[in-house]
Amino acid sequence: MTPTLDRLIASTTEIDPPLAALDLPTLRANAADLVRRAAGTPVRVASKSVRCRAVLQVALGENLTAAGGFRGIMAYSLREAIWLARHGAQDILMGYPTADRGALAELAAEPELLNRITLMVDGDDHLDFVSAAAGATSLRARLCIDVDASLRLGPVHIGVRRSPLREPSAVAAFAKRAAARGFAVVGVMFYEAQIAGLPDSSPPIGWMKRASARELATRRGSVVNAVQSEVGVLEIVNSGGTGSLEVSSADPVVTEVTAGSGLYVPTLFDRYRSFRPHPSLYFALSTVRRPAPGIATLFGGGYIASGPAGRSRVPAPMWPTGLKLLRNEGAGEVQTPVTGRAAADLGIGDRVWFRHAKAGELCERFTEVHLVESDGSRTAVPTYRGEGQCFG
Repeated sequence: MTPTLDRLIASTTEIDPPLAALDLPTLRANAADLVRRAAGTPVRVASKSVRCRAVLQVALGENLTAAGGFRGIMAYSLREAIWLARHGAQDILMGYPTADRGALAELAAEPELLNRITLMVDGDDHLDFVSAAAGATSLRARLCIDVDASLRLGPVHIGVRRSPLREPSAVAAFAKRAAARGFAVVGVMFYEAQIAGLPDSSPPIGWMKRASARELATRRGSVVNAVQSEVGVLEIVNSGGTGSLEVSSADPVVTEVTAGSGLYVPTLFDRYRSFRPHPSLYFALSTVRRPAPGIATLFGGGYIASGPAGRSRVPAPMWPTGLKLLRNEGAGEVQTPVTGRAAADLGIGDRVWFRHAKAGELCERFTEVHLVESDGSRTAVPTYRGEGQCFG
């Protein structure tokens, strides 16, 4: 058992599961490691990987703005961005486009929100939608352009399907059209998912990552130069993720990198070589039945992560050691059976501790997270859900 998990277990013995617990010393160490890996480039916190204001404040300070190498938030929903701005956040970059007409109208009606929130776009249809929702033909909204950062090897596309904009001339032409319509083009973003989102599990993947980093370093600079020739100096050149901070921050054209999962370190990050995983967030379930001598059934637990369906997306039992999910049942909505050498010793009420596969998604299952300090003291704080917020 790790010191982190030992501390969480000891400090939550009187709380009935299901419960989520976060070790603050480990969280702070993870935050410091993200800053170290970024090597002086400011780190923007990806809120979708956190989904708890109290944890955002650990990284960004009470005002949710900047502290200790972290600067600003990357939000995943415009309603979330507005909510965070009303709680003091000054610098919020949307990580994705929005089609929320009500939120856009709210944004357009308040100059303070327009100053604090930067929209993400990648096409003229986004500009049309924003203008129509705002009810204005000319809106001085801040825009960041999402640029395709995938690797192309002939007809092969390696990476996620995001922006249709890729080549410098096309990005610059779009930026010029946006500026002509009254928008303020302040940044460009490059999310290299094929580098940040894949573990270093084989030599071919390592080769692909290096090839992608070389291609992107050249193209990213060309895109930035082309866009700046049309709209002036950019405030934001955003890149990276938890798995690619060293690669992204090494490019001098990058003004900031983004990370969030590295604060909690879910199981999808266990096989990376660029950093040592130190999980800080766990959840516990209670044993509620014994259907067979070698099986214990737990209450809840069907917290399946997003992405391609498969074994990598299910939660992993961590303690007691030697437990595993049943292949035919997996993690269930109401009950999760486990087997293995420790299952025979689990009695009714005994708890099993798990890790989730993806970071912030676990917070959608709990209204509160128990923050545990080095001395074992504990504070319960609300998640987004616990504050009555659900942003999709």
